[in-house]
Amino acid sequence: MQTPPSSPTPIPPSSRPHLTLGVDLASAAERTAIARIEWTPGQAKLVEVRVGIDDATILAMQADAIGIDAPFGWPLAFQAVLNDLQPVPEWTTDWRDRLRFRETDRVVRTLCGRWPLSVSTDLIGVPALRCHGLLSRLGVEDRSGANQVWEVYPAGALMRWGLPSRGYKKKDAEPRAAIVTALQMRAPWLDWNGMEALATESHDALDAVVAALNTRAAMLGLIAQPTDAQQAAAKVEGWVAIPT
Repeated sequence: MQTPPSSPTPIPPSSRPHLTLGVDLASAAERTAIARIEWTPGQAKLVEVRVGIDDATILAMQADAIGIDAPFGWPLAFQAVLNDLQPVPEWTTDWRDRLRFRETDRVVRTLCGRWPLSVSTDLIGVPALRCHGLLSRLGVEDRSGANQVWEVYPAGALMRWGLPSRGYKKKDAEPRAAIVTALQMRAPWLDWNGMEALATESHDALDAVVAALNTRAAMLGLIAQPTDAQQAAAKVEGWVAIPT
């Protein structure tokens, strides 16, 4: 496991205006949240945070870049088996994990010390199906971060920034309040625009805010990039924009 930078700080404001859209994508609109951040010289401002978002609303939103918290694809080995392009060999732990995890998931495990949910064997596969449709309608063919559309992982981003990243999705709002307070201290340039209460009340809203911050990091290239050897898989499986 690699440790985060010794003084990690969420990404500072832009030198010119930009809008980043963070989407916490669920299997249904009721649990889907969005956050938009406007980046201007000297500060960033939350201009919108909402919960209960359908696909049409996401597709109609103005943004220079989008970060979606949902898997962008499935492991290549899993796809090959389902399409009868590759037989299942003798069952081993290694082969099981090749079917469960993508190349980007292995990088997340190395950088964050935890496995993300498996898109092929966990319920996160349902939001992934919805995400597949969104990416198609957005015209995204290269899923490694092309078209200014990135796959993000808010809990991983929080961990990399040295902020609380566990236990905040439970009913108790205290862990979310701690994250909001930590973000306010570490990123005084971020104007919450009165939306702290919603981010504290709803972990979906908080994840959307973090996703919008993470998207800015991706725009600036401050994320783990796929190597040449990983690039082909990343284009098809997706690539998580983990901040460096």
